[in-house]
Amino acid sequence: MAVDPKTTCYDDTRAQSFQFYLQHSGEHKAILQSLHNILPGEFKRIGVDQSSLDVLGVGSGGGEVDVEILTLLQSTFPAVPITTVIVEGSTQLTDNFKALVAKTPNLQKIPFAWHLMSSENYETQVKAKGDMKKFDFIQMVQMIYYVDNLADTITFYQSLLKNNGRLMIIVEEANSGWDILWKTYKKELAVDAITDYPSSAEVLACLKSLGLKYEEHATPNTFDITECFNPSSQTGKSLLNFLTAKSNFYESFTPEIRAGILDLLRNKCSTEKDGRVIFNNTLSCILVHA
Repeated sequence: MAVDPKTTCYDDTRAQSFQFYLQHSGEHKAILQSLHNILPGEFKRIGVDQSSLDVLGVGSGGGEVDVEILTLLQSTFPAVPITTVIVEGSTQLTDNFKALVAKTPNLQKIPFAWHLMSSENYETQVKAKGDMKKFDFIQMVQMIYYVDNLADTITFYQSLLKNNGRLMIIVEEANSGWDILWKTYKKELAVDAITDYPSSAEVLACLKSLGLKYEEHATPNTFDITECFNPSSQTGKSLLNFLTAKSNFYESFTPEIRAGILDLLRNKCSTEKDGRVIFNNTLSCILVHA
């Protein structure tokens, strides 16, 4: 399989940083808890009278969320065959996903097609082949930040839905800590793989402009970033690196910008509780109709 020259920012170092962030933030746990509340009812409606179910994961990373989604779908329709297509730009995260599938017994009967490329290149490939395979469920979890054109991306993937299908977009909620940080310091932060940082506000505005029907579900999450304010803390440094998408926070910005970011993180992106600084990491789960 040819590797797409345009991948996400998740090279090996960044992928490791991402795994550290997930462990510290509890983000996937919050997402999975929300999906357990939202998806069973959606799946029952999507899968009614279907002889097979087709799922597409775009920017699926290490597959932790996708595996849970597939398990939920499988438990809802245990006798219905499921196929899965995965589009992911990181070699390491794709390998992690494959390893996770290999040790998940209930997924052994599900065929996976792997596409190591960006979402735009998958779109180009599909259009070039004229093979517009349709899907019952498409998930885009925390990947919309890496697309070149939000409206074009949503339009294309929504067009791949079967009549009863759903496109699920999970993104940072408007005015969450991430949204405030990246909007305030866009000039300094949005310079590499991420050149824009859409929150739920931009996604919903886009859906409205496209005339698409959707539902939005809040996914509350917070995590402790107190260590970010201790310059000698390795945990703090690692969190700051991930929050700013830099390999070394302390070497990437001027002292004034560093101080401004730290002040913003403490006073605008977080709340204080019992002497700890708690970052607002609320997410939005948006279900777009076919």
